[in-house]
Amino acid sequence: MLQTFNEKNRNLQVFIKDRLYPREAAKVSVFDSVVQGGDAVWEGLRVYPEGIVCLDAHLTRLQESAKTLAFADIPSKETIKKAIKTTLEANGMTTDSHIRLTLTRGEKITSGMDPRLNQSGSCLIVLAEWKPLVYDNDSGIKVISTSQRRNTPQFLDSKIHHNNLLNNILAKIQANVAGKDAGLMLDDHGFVAELNGSNLFMVKSGVVYTPHAHACLPGITRKTVIEMCEKLNTPLFEKNLSLSEFINADGVFATGTMGELTPVVEIDGRSIPKDDSLMKSILSHFSKTIRSYCEPLSND
Repeated sequence: MLQTFNEKNRNLQVFIKDRLYPREAAKVSVFDSVVQGGDAVWEGLRVYPEGIVCLDAHLTRLQESAKTLAFADIPSKETIKKAIKTTLEANGMTTDSHIRLTLTRGEKITSGMDPRLNQSGSCLIVLAEWKPLVYDNDSGIKVISTSQRRNTPQFLDSKIHHNNLLNNILAKIQANVAGKDAGLMLDDHGFVAELNGSNLFMVKSGVVYTPHAHACLPGITRKTVIEMCEKLNTPLFEKNLSLSEFINADGVFATGTMGELTPVVEIDGRSIPKDDSLMKSILSHFSKTIRSYCEPLSND
């Protein structure tokens, strides 16, 4: 599904490094590491009136990703929360909003790969947009398996939530050419990893399964669903799952901040049922309880 421009986003205020800029002036230097080599980390945040979903978990992942990449100065959670609050208030946003939170290694003194050229500190970007869920979660999405394999730790660890997304973008291009909503990516052994932008679950004979987080991103919405199933005493297993197992599942759904929980109704031209009672129960429970995972921003 192709996102469209929302007129409400024309006059956005965007936070960059230490202040707000109007949309047309919101830019980073051509010497910034994110421009030079995709050298940055990011998070997607969903805003509700009650707060931001799983905010602390997202900020922890951002900081840990930056530490793995040896960023010299990683802002504190308090600093990041203040920037987010400033941005949301400037745009009058309390719901139906999504934040693209980015931390780059910062500006270099001259073009080059060496992180020692970064001598001005990291650059925090808070891009908040009016953006409801990106998929029609009633109709579901159609996906196609792609030839582009998901990275494994020996190449680039998926636990690093980095901005170098070419691996995923190539899979998305294949899906676009095929006229489908997303690309389904396998790992280097041929097992299902995830979609190009979200994690996957399947239901079979009253049991929920999801791929091991070897090649896929261990998503925060993914973790929320796993914990929710545990509370509901719903059997759930992480295991290596083949494409055939997903095609023959009783139900398949994707998880992520941009779309939350979305039924997958077709894989490689084969129809996948979306009326499985267990899957419908999980999606319904998530929808009813998601706001309980919100964390309000402090008024300090």
